[in-house]
Amino acid sequence: MVGGNIVGGIVVAGIAVWVLVVLAGKGQLSPAMWGPAVDARAWQFYYLPGLENTLRAAAFATVGAVVLGILLGMGRLAHARAVRWVCSVVVEFLRAVPVLLMMLFLNAFFGTAMKDVVADSAFTAVVVALVLYNGSVIAELVRSGVGNLPRGQAEAGLSVGLTPGQTLRSVQLPQALIAMLPAVVSQLVVVLKDSALGQIISYAELLRSAQILASGGGNPLQVLFVAAVLFILLNNLLSWVAHRLARRLSGRTAGRTQVPVTPDVAARRTVRPAAA
Repeated sequence: MVGGNIVGGIVVAGIAVWVLVVLAGKGQLSPAMWGPAVDARAWQFYYLPGLENTLRAAAFATVGAVVLGILLGMGRLAHARAVRWVCSVVVEFLRAVPVLLMMLFLNAFFGTAMKDVVADSAFTAVVVALVLYNGSVIAELVRSGVGNLPRGQAEAGLSVGLTPGQTLRSVQLPQALIAMLPAVVSQLVVVLKDSALGQIISYAELLRSAQILASGGGNPLQVLFVAAVLFILLNNLLSWVAHRLARRLSGRTAGRTQVPVTPDVAARRTVRPAAA
């Protein structure tokens, strides 16, 4: 096993050296190519504004996806069959449609039918598409999280007088949200990466800004390398947060959460039978 790792490391190092030699032979490692890609002008007018737009779209999409995911997830767990059916159809449809296709359609829709209402059709299309797709994924996380809870949690809620809906909202859903929190944070990595698809509809996110910079300087390899490093750092940060949350929550169990008691049940518990 150790020998295989050593051989693999040598092969990777050899490939890296070969790539650097080829790039150096073509002049791609010269300061004239890398200088415009990392100077103050590039950061001030391209990388930082693009990064800001990426984070802005990801932030709005994250909030919307979590809200939509919880609503759809609860709908799939509802006792009304019609509600479950409608939410299931919506979730499966949104999961099946590619995010890029959603962005293209929504950008055309907002830019034509709603151009007097929507000021920035590209930004709105990116956010709405990310909300719809990732909300459907989070809805599945909610459904599976509640489904993985011990049956005793629902039975305990019903035994103290809660309705099935109250049991879902007050007992099962909070525990499921805690259990699935690391998975939700990991899904944010997908939101951040998919925001780069906005460059197809000319949304000025990080990748789009990098492409504009590269087209003016004639150094696409260097500029896109810097953009890739920024994406990797952001994604690794989110992955680290998800890992830390998973470790902190690993000791929690569903049984530690107490079943809430409604006021009417608490009142009945305080009633003492009259003495004979």
